[in-house]
Amino acid sequence: MNPQPLTHRSESPWHALPVSEVESALDTGPHGLSPAEAGSRLVRYGPNQLKEAPPPSDLVILLHQFTSPLIYILVIAALITLYLGDYIDAAVIGVVLLLNAVIGFIQERRAEHAVRALMRLIVPQARAVRDGRDYEIESRELVPGDLVLVESGDRVPADIRLASATALAADESLLTGESVPVRKQTGPVGREAPLADRADVLFTGSIVTSGRGRGYVVATGERTELGAIAAQVRGEVRAATPLQQRMTRFAHTIAIVVAVAASLAFAIGVLMGESPADMFLVAVALAVASVPEGLPVVFTITLALGVRRMAQRNAIIRRLPAVETLGSTTTIGSDKTGTLTENRMTVLRTWAGGREYALDALEQERPAEIPADVEAAAKTEHGALALALLAGVLTNEAEVYRTEEDGFDTHGDPTEAALLIAAARLGVEPEEAREAFPLFGQIPFESERRYSASFHERDGRHLVFVKGAPERLLDMCARMLLDGEPVDLDRERVLNAAQDLAAQGLRVLAMAYRALPERPEDVEVEAEPGGLIFLGLQGMKDPPRPGVREAVAGCREAGMRVIMITGDHALTARAIARELGITGDGAPVLTGVDLEKMDARALRERVREVSVYARVAPEHKLRIVQALQSHGEVVAVTGDGVNDAPALKAADIGIAMGKSGTDVAREAADMVLADDNFISIYAAVEEGRVTFDNVRKVTFFLISTGAAAILTILATLVLRWPLPLLPAQLLWLNLVTNGLQDVALAFEPGESGVLRRPPRRPGEGVISPLLWERTVVTGIVMAIGTLLLFQWELGRTENLERARTVALTTMVLFQNFHVWNARSSQTSAFRINPFSNPFLFVAVAAALAVHAGALYLPFMQFVLRVEPIEPSAWVRIVLVAVSVLVVVELHKAFRRAVPRQRAAAPRQARRPLSPRQVAR
Repeated sequence: MNPQPLTHRSESPWHALPVSEVESALDTGPHGLSPAEAGSRLVRYGPNQLKEAPPPSDLVILLHQFTSPLIYILVIAALITLYLGDYIDAAVIGVVLLLNAVIGFIQERRAEHAVRALMRLIVPQARAVRDGRDYEIESRELVPGDLVLVESGDRVPADIRLASATALAADESLLTGESVPVRKQTGPVGREAPLADRADVLFTGSIVTSGRGRGYVVATGERTELGAIAAQVRGEVRAATPLQQRMTRFAHTIAIVVAVAASLAFAIGVLMGESPADMFLVAVALAVASVPEGLPVVFTITLALGVRRMAQRNAIIRRLPAVETLGSTTTIGSDKTGTLTENRMTVLRTWAGGREYALDALEQERPAEIPADVEAAAKTEHGALALALLAGVLTNEAEVYRTEEDGFDTHGDPTEAALLIAAARLGVEPEEAREAFPLFGQIPFESERRYSASFHERDGRHLVFVKGAPERLLDMCARMLLDGEPVDLDRERVLNAAQDLAAQGLRVLAMAYRALPERPEDVEVEAEPGGLIFLGLQGMKDPPRPGVREAVAGCREAGMRVIMITGDHALTARAIARELGITGDGAPVLTGVDLEKMDARALRERVREVSVYARVAPEHKLRIVQALQSHGEVVAVTGDGVNDAPALKAADIGIAMGKSGTDVAREAADMVLADDNFISIYAAVEEGRVTFDNVRKVTFFLISTGAAAILTILATLVLRWPLPLLPAQLLWLNLVTNGLQDVALAFEPGESGVLRRPPRRPGEGVISPLLWERTVVTGIVMAIGTLLLFQWELGRTENLERARTVALTTMVLFQNFHVWNARSSQTSAFRINPFSNPFLFVAVAAALAVHAGALYLPFMQFVLRVEPIEPSAWVRIVLVAVSVLVVVELHKAFRRAVPRQRAAAPRQARRPLSPRQVAR
């Protein structure tokens, strides 16, 4: 069924209708739609989504297989050999090109589909009221008439006619080009008002920059204002990643080297008296045999596999450079709440009326009996504890529902939910309190504000209740409640109480209130509440996530430093950091106030030694990131709020929260944590290192085998021996050895020590100096072994075709053995389980079987100019080919005994941490 357009009887547009008429036209109301009605409308109007930019067509993907400079060499070679009438060699080159294109097409198509499937894991969510209850649903399921709730940091999921707005503002620059946020209200505007002046409507794609609001969906999908211009925002060109750019430059370099080597072979052969036509074919074959044409394909496969493995470990990659950068990360700046801790809050201590109350019984799933003195204090109508609990209930946007098992089901911020549960278990029922104190206005929490306030009416009186950071509320208070009576505020006494709670690792919130002389006309434009009466403190426990301490220790072993950046109290942050092993006893802590007093130079000096930052605002997080980067650190930083976006963008890797993060933070990030868990960052770093390792292994294998072919041909030309390998045989060698094993290497599991080595230097080449050295060694070994057996067989049998068959088979086996060397640059091949990568095992066996079959099939004998060889020759070939394993094992042992100095390694990775700095 085709989606139907939404219509209503009135001729006025939605923005010109009063809210009551909008409700009537949409047949909806404050309780929202019923699930059944929403389902019916979803069928009628279709999903709330814009048409996606189509994936590349199969033809585009196929043609892309021929865009590498390495492939250009093969294409030119095929055309030249065809022109010269060497149809067999031209056919073999054509087969190589065809197979490479087919494999590349299949793998790139799979990679494209896999990446799109992974991106769908980051499903935009929306909060909708249905049957009077808040639900979090996929944005695509919204329908006209849905009552939607939005708050700071949300990306608006549909066109919404506002029914209520509290300090609400939205960035509509995507539609209007105006970068200044637009203040929103609920009253209708004129029929002819331009889009930028429709203050009572939120538009799809705009960003809520502050405040709260709720309203009715009036347009979805292609029928929204954004849908009308969707064609202009589709088809974004995907930029090449730094690693892709380096691989492209590397491919160009290899192409130049191959061209020079082929030209040199041609020149040497001609100077030695060979026919120019014959030498031209040899040069072409040499170029074809040494070109790693499978490299672009395997590179795509390796990245796609890395992204998929990360997704399986709850790290969703939004931008491919993050895969590479993760392997270079030296510092991880993490939020505390929800990332290092569980974000499962429980109120354990309160301080009110000058006295501390222990509420440890609330920590149990079915709490023990509340102490009589606490229960009595909580029920004293005008007592400090009762009013502190009441403030926690009224200045609160969470919802709590009792379950049949005497437990609670909650919806909303965990901190606010903890306040509701504490009040409910102490006799202050949230629903009853909210009914007794009707709400008529509120000031929502914003990170810059550090408090929230709600305005209520009770028996003709107008009251404001406020909760927030203790030091922030103390600036707004003039008195405090003691023994049921307001007295002068004892600021030092309250701060000491707050510090005592924070030192226990509790998150501390303060509560205050006052009676207003009259009802404010507009709470949004009222001045900051002042002259408040301080009521008390509530301290909540947020336990560390299981496994985080071990992950922090693992990061340290991997050469990465973990720092905590939180908005909590300094003592709370220090206690949690000590518990997680981020710092030890007495470690310094910098607060937002400290950061405000520092210039950039002073901060650059302090970030070297400080690992805990408390009471930090988003702009401070940005400064911390920049200060760390000034020391050459590669910084990954987490964020979840709308104001964290600058820090996420400035970091080398911005990491957003998939569960608790705002839409803005997720869109600014390079990676999204599906489970908001620090352990997933640690896992992603591991997978990032494994992915780059596999790119490096494949590249080393392909380059070293090409080097062996080049050295073999050049040596025979210089020695004036007959060519040990004909052009068709060189092409076959390329097809059999490289066509299977290189792809299989992309599936290599991570090495056991991948997280016990320092981070890779940013910009480090695809091939390390050690592997360039090994490329020369292995190239020489394989060339010498091939030439020795060729000359042996030629001298023994005086049969050139038999000798060439032995040389070809020797090179095939050399490379079959050598692929096991490529599995690790340091670890012995004999210490790696040969079955840990079953794809490689099968690829080696298949390559050997295909080559052996070719030696005994008449058609292949004709094409390749080969003949069967006897068992004794096979024995000699195996004994010689296995030497490449022995030589590389000796080279690895030598390099392990005399490690290369990494003068440019990241400073943090080289600097040992003392037991005082890090508590295990």
